[in-house]
Amino acid sequence: MPELVFFSGTMDCGKSTLALQIEHNRTARGLQGLIFTRDDRAGEGKLSSRLGLVTDAVEAGPGLDLYGYVVEQLSRGGRVDYVIVDEAQFLLTGQIDQLARIVDDLELDVFAFGITTDFRTRLFPGSQRLIELADRLETLQVEAMCWCGARATHNARTVGGEMVVEGEQVVVGDVAQSAAEVGYEVLCRRHHRRRMTSAAARAAALSPDVLPVTAT
Repeated sequence: MPELVFFSGTMDCGKSTLALQIEHNRTARGLQGLIFTRDDRAGEGKLSSRLGLVTDAVEAGPGLDLYGYVVEQLSRGGRVDYVIVDEAQFLLTGQIDQLARIVDDLELDVFAFGITTDFRTRLFPGSQRLIELADRLETLQVEAMCWCGARATHNARTVGGEMVVEGEQVVVGDVAQSAAEVGYEVLCRRHHRRRMTSAAARAAALSPDVLPVTAT
């Protein structure tokens, strides 16, 4: 039976890489898929992974009817055997409903990938709706790591290396951004609660208050 599957995890845990792997495996077996994405780090209409892999995709802006788009492709004689959606947390709740309709009415598998919570530890509306509707929830097994070495469970937004907890829910950035830009970092819950990023930890380690005193 076709399924709506939601693969979730923190940033930097291999979601986009798995999406590309699923696409590669099915293409190698003669299947043809349709890929949607939203606000990918590589730019509009791209699905990319941090390993350097990238492929073309359909940009799923807020005005795009995903179900209608698939139906149109099929009506024109196109072939669609499955659907992949990356950055699914950015989709509107109505678009998630459309994904469920693709599964139920068109009998196609839909594989959605995204993070569940934002930098404030609040659920993204798209992810919440996926949790409510998905036939299957899969947590990625590749564990991202906090700077301290513990398993990272939370996404943090940084500006100039400092963690921020206010602002718009969606601001495009990446874990590889320079310190002067808006960036993101994965942290364990303890250091997310303490707002202790890797930059803050380095600064604390170099502080004169904690450096050893040498007798003269």
